[in-house]
Amino acid sequence: MEFGLPKEQAVVKTQPPFGEVREGRVALTPQGVRELVERGHRVYVERGAGERAGFPDGAYEEAGARLVSREEAFGRGEVVLKVGRPTLEEIALLRPGATIMAFMHLAVAESSLVEAMAEKGLTAIGYELIGAGGRRPVLKAMSEIAGRLAPQIAGRLLEAPFGPGVLLSGLPGIPPADVVILGAGVLGRAAARSFLGMGASVYLLDKELSALEEASKEATGAVAALITQSRLERYAAFADVLVGAVAVPGERAPFLLSRALLSRMRPGAVLLDFAIDQGGIAETSRVGVYQEMGITHFCLPNVPALVPRTSSHALTATLLPFLLEVEEDPLGVPELRQGAYLLLGQKGGHLE
Repeated sequence: MEFGLPKEQAVVKTQPPFGEVREGRVALTPQGVRELVERGHRVYVERGAGERAGFPDGAYEEAGARLVSREEAFGRGEVVLKVGRPTLEEIALLRPGATIMAFMHLAVAESSLVEAMAEKGLTAIGYELIGAGGRRPVLKAMSEIAGRLAPQIAGRLLEAPFGPGVLLSGLPGIPPADVVILGAGVLGRAAARSFLGMGASVYLLDKELSALEEASKEATGAVAALITQSRLERYAAFADVLVGAVAVPGERAPFLLSRALLSRMRPGAVLLDFAIDQGGIAETSRVGVYQEMGITHFCLPNVPALVPRTSSHALTATLLPFLLEVEEDPLGVPELRQGAYLLLGQKGGHLE
């Protein structure tokens, strides 16, 4: 089978301290390419595809890839492996009937994008849905990375001159920052562990008792409580950092934070909305890093792109085992079929 590996083009322009955030992840490292080639597959890599993640073209050539133009990376692959959802321009480059794989999140995509893929008879597989039995290894890896990054991001946004000048850990005699995390899934638990490691006071809210029980084991020292509207309002009011880690794979993120609720938060507080790639959890959430209602919003849909090398290794480690099972059709691998939004242009699975 022939695989295409194009270079990501997405750029999110934000205010300091982050500036431009370019998508630098790549779906396969050179080692991942090598393993596919050894199985008899051909891999076409766009020149420069891995450069932002520290993987030079020469490393892909040594692994057995063929370096090609952008048009060829999209057009020659029976299966094209992206990171971000394809654009209309990229869809136009794909061969009819091809399989495109990426973090799709089609529940919040423009209808014209879905229609363009359907008209071309594409099979669209979302990394966020790949897996079996409730396990989604690719999504889990990216969620773990985002959660571990949360204290680094929040710490920068709390610092002067952009924030109120609060140290997450506090000092002896000076209390630490209060961090409220909405959602006790993989991302929420990872964030809780990391914030606790920085010395912050952590509060975890979730609607599922089983998730809170798991969080209590992993994040010893965090306050874990069932979410209610009154509790959400009370906790948000004292939070220095509010983390949105609530998401339902394949669906729009639940709406939790109204303007009325946000108006009760501390001036200079930070909102990390990690559900922005699924629509966001706040009424004020939109893609970018900005201040609104006195709150610093961090709403980047590709947080793991801040560490593209680590994220590319993690993406390859979790995706490659399924790719190695592919013989003639990716849909022949049950875990990949589980991730299908479109099946040869027909709505299936998570778009039915």
